[in-house]
Amino acid sequence: LLGGSSGYQAHETQEQVDEVMGIMRNNIDKVLERDTKIQNLNERSDALQVGAHQFLQTGNQLKRKMWWKNVKFMIILGVVGVIVLGILIGIIVSQTKKKN
Repeated sequence: LLGGSSGYQAHETQEQVDEVMGIMRNNIDKVLERDTKIQNLNERSDALQVGAHQFLQTGNQLKRKMWWKNVKFMIILGVVGVIVLGILIGIIVSQTKKKN
């Protein structure tokens, strides 16, 4: 009778050990899965950082390009203004000389 009780306890203990082993395996699988997700997240984060840096560089290049385009436009506008002003002054002076 004692042998039967001991066998039952051994069987129950083995079931508990098996249950704990199952839980531990499950936890290990979850840790490995989490590690994989973290690695993927790090890779995506690195890719975003590279993309942000490229975006910043491109934005700065475009800003400089547009600034120079604006400067050129202002210079051309100034030159055209001086020419128009010169023509107007020339017309006014010639009209004044004709009257005199």
